[in-house]
Amino acid sequence: MTGETNLAILLKSMLPTLLDGEFVFISLADGCYGDAAQLQPKAMFMESEGMTLVVPKALADKHHHAYDSVFNCITLNVHSSLDAVGLTAAFAAKLTEKSISANVIAGYYHDHIFVQTHKAHEAIQALCEF
Repeated sequence: MTGETNLAILLKSMLPTLLDGEFVFISLADGCYGDAAQLQPKAMFMESEGMTLVVPKALADKHHHAYDSVFNCITLNVHSSLDAVGLTAAFAAKLTEKSISANVIAGYYHDHIFVQTHKAHEAIQALCEF
């Protein structure tokens, strides 16, 4: 199924939704795919320094993993094509206007924006301005 590429349509039909729960980014220096299943990762990326995981805060705390900040996840409920141009730049600019950091993960169907928990509702409001 092909996603939407028209930027105007993408911006008008984003339908940003705040997911339940708090998330943190952790790094496992010697991690490899499949490690840390007990943390129920929402996302994983291999970097030269180690494996980065986005995990529920409660599980990071339970398993004594260090993290710097706490985030909420906003999912854009429009099926955006991985070939779409400008969507990330547009919402990043909007969030920048409000001094909100955006840590973005593009899934096959949707974009997911991790924002600082204390700014999550403000981020939703900003995204709804399109």
